[in-house]
Amino acid sequence: MSVKNFIDITRLPVDREEQKFEGWTVKYEKSHILSSKCTNNGSCVKESPEECQFCRYTRQLSLPHMPDMLFPKNELTLLHASGPRICFNALDALKLVITGKRDIKIACSEAWKESRQDTGLTEKELHPFDWTFSTNYKGSLSEGWLVEPTELRIDLERLKLKEQILFYHELNLFEDELHDNGITTLSVKIRVMPSGFFVLLRYFLRVDNVMVRVNDTRYYHDFTTDFILREFTSREGQLAELQIPLLLATDPNAVAPLLPLKTSCYEKLSIPKVAEEPVPT
Repeated sequence: MSVKNFIDITRLPVDREEQKFEGWTVKYEKSHILSSKCTNNGSCVKESPEECQFCRYTRQLSLPHMPDMLFPKNELTLLHASGPRICFNALDALKLVITGKRDIKIACSEAWKESRQDTGLTEKELHPFDWTFSTNYKGSLSEGWLVEPTELRIDLERLKLKEQILFYHELNLFEDELHDNGITTLSVKIRVMPSGFFVLLRYFLRVDNVMVRVNDTRYYHDFTTDFILREFTSREGQLAELQIPLLLATDPNAVAPLLPLKTSCYEKLSIPKVAEEPVPT
């Protein structure tokens, strides 16, 4: 690309919005993908305010390679008036990618590895790596939450009822096409209604002609209650056993209900009460 046509992605504008609902502040930021190299010409100072995002991600993640499309500025935040918050971002999600394990050993994983040899990474660095970027990330909770197992479940039928949508947004956190042998993505979307809010964080993996995996984390809060329900499910199936059309396997919404449930976790997140101001005497 010529100097004349060069676009410095770090200077691209950041799309952001903030709304308040029933004691909650819901906000998001959205911008460009991660640069492929240090944007300070290799002069970043570790943990300084001027450290670029590429160096920050490289320093904090023990991964030999990042997803092809990684959105470091994309973040959804829910902040309660009492202080605790819930955030969703790519950095925390990628911290949970397992190193030292590659549980899907097929031809395209070797093709992926070979395509990264020109990055200067050694065989030792490339081998212990989950090249699908599989993560059990459920969101990032600040201090102040009381998290406990629960028998309560999100009423999905209630969510199907027609209700005014006060706020809606969807963010991609990362995506990789697995050397043209499938896709792996992580996204989060939220909708706020007069009765409450619903969040779906979804990790989706499809390895062509091999398998499909869907890790879903759902949050639901009824504004009349003092808690949030969080449900995590991990579903996975081999395409040869599922015997479903390829087109169906490309749609996470369509294929997820068809996959065997591997693990699940149901939790209640209690919201701390807002401290009352002392009454003057």
